[in-house]
Amino acid sequence: MTDPLGLIPTQGITPGQGVSMERAQKPVEGPGFKQVLMQNIQEVNRLQEEAETAIADLATGQRNDPATVFNAKAKADVAFEMLLQVRNKLMDAYEEVKQIRV
Repeated sequence: MTDPLGLIPTQGITPGQGVSMERAQKPVEGPGFKQVLMQNIQEVNRLQEEAETAIADLATGQRNDPATVFNAKAKADVAFEMLLQVRNKLMDAYEEVKQIRV
């Protein structure tokens, strides 16, 4: 079968031959998914701690700029909501994988 649009890569593959295991298992460079996820969780935690500190400072009078406190809290809320959405997407994907019949 030919590819009229040229979308299927055929370089290095002869007819009747699939992709070799060596080519399919090439190591990926860069951090893994777990590392990226843990870094983002730590970043969200840091933003929430900074927001809580800013709120406490505003309440005790050590800070008198409510705009920056509001911005810190809003930034922490947005980061947490994004992390929550990533979690929801992961749970949806897990549920889909669970439904696959072998």
